[in-house]
Amino acid sequence: MQAPVETSVNTPANAVQPGHLYVVATPIGNLGDLSPRALAVLGGVDAICAEDTRNSAALLSHFGLRKPLLALHDHNEEQVAAGLVGRLASGESLALVSDAGTPLVSDPGFRLVRAAREAGLPVVALPGPCAAIAALSVSGIASDRFLFVGFLPAKSGQRRAALEDLASEPATLLLYESSHRIAEAATDLAAVLGTRRVCIARELTKLFEQSEVMAAADLPGWIAADANRGKGEFVLVVEGAARREAVAGGADVARILRVLVRELGASQGAKLAAEITGLKKRDLYEMSLTLGGKEEG
Repeated sequence: MQAPVETSVNTPANAVQPGHLYVVATPIGNLGDLSPRALAVLGGVDAICAEDTRNSAALLSHFGLRKPLLALHDHNEEQVAAGLVGRLASGESLALVSDAGTPLVSDPGFRLVRAAREAGLPVVALPGPCAAIAALSVSGIASDRFLFVGFLPAKSGQRRAALEDLASEPATLLLYESSHRIAEAATDLAAVLGTRRVCIARELTKLFEQSEVMAAADLPGWIAADANRGKGEFVLVVEGAARREAVAGGADVARILRVLVRELGASQGAKLAAEITGLKKRDLYEMSLTLGGKEEG
């Protein structure tokens, strides 16, 4: 990779240009993580598009900045994007921020960025904090290939179905979860992916930051052991499927095996799954034990 070019916030490399949309990553907790370049751009643009103007006003106030704030969230983005593109086309410079972290990563902004691109307007990234990447970097779980999933469905049945769909994915999974659902989500992870390693990271860069690695089956007990462990904002880094669990012939092995084991037992279920997928019966039998099958003597 090319060596970074060192600049100060006052150099032309950080100057705000007319008609540009700047996508600015902001701290996920520790305000010291706001980059000097981000600070310079937020102070130089004509206005800032914010997911929650109150949160962004507090951030700007901390750094002594006062800028017009324009609300841009899930409920109004479709309606306001065209007007914002019009402002860019007229020569105004705008910044896009979310409540925390990198915009568009489980946050609003996609419609605006796409509209600006379609209008031929420059869109500039100011990289910085991202909870998913921060958690991955400290998890000790494979980082060479990963899939950002974001928030799983709120209802348990839909959540388990989503996890079953992901069970054969070989890439590391990056999930977000809230304090309101972390205990239920942990129970579903344990049921579907019991032997997989999971890094549970909460309150990253904040005062009570914590990250632990364990088998998915141990997550519910770990959370229940201390009321504080269920508080905060969570990232779950989930180990990907082993090779034998991967998709074969377009079939979702975990889903097929789970159904067959439930109806036929571990041994017969694994035998039939082997005929369907072409995988080895012994590998499928071992996998069936992680999916709720009972060992047969």
